[in-house]
Amino acid sequence: MGLGEITFYEDRNFGGRSWECMGDCADFSPYLSRCGSFRVDSGCWMMYDQSNYMGMQYFMRRGEYPDYMSMWGWNNSIHSCRHIPMYRGNYRMRIYERENFGGQMHECMDDCDNMMDRYRMNHCMSCHVMDGHWLMYEHPNYRGRQWYFPPGEYRNWRNMGYHNMRFMSMRRIMDSWY
Repeated sequence: MGLGEITFYEDRNFGGRSWECMGDCADFSPYLSRCGSFRVDSGCWMMYDQSNYMGMQYFMRRGEYPDYMSMWGWNNSIHSCRHIPMYRGNYRMRIYERENFGGQMHECMDDCDNMMDRYRMNHCMSCHVMDGHWLMYEHPNYRGRQWYFPPGEYRNWRNMGYHNMRFMSMRRIMDSWY
């Protein structure tokens, strides 16, 4: 599981002061006053629009992002980032219709572009990631807001700050993305 590398720039188009990051960073403020652009040299990353890995999440992989706020209509700058470790193994997650692992349950081992079509679930309100790293999306076909789920138990979206969140599709973070 190698570390990733990313370089952040204060201004758009890789201008202004820069800072190289090789792992998780809960707050950019000691290094940069703002983030206007970045380059992902290696690895996969989650970017957060608030410090301490809070707020909106954005998945990024190798590439150049000279003006990411205009490209995707982001309303805010990046304030923290988390490196997603490479994983080579089986993927397994249980999704539940209700909070605290209640209601209908399905075990997933591959991507799902539409939970309603595949599992007949109107809601996914909790999950248990047993193996692998996953992205969940608020709309079918991997669209809308996204959230990163490493291995662990996720009993209640509200306790995680995802008020009124509905997940409708999910995708494995594959080693081929690195």
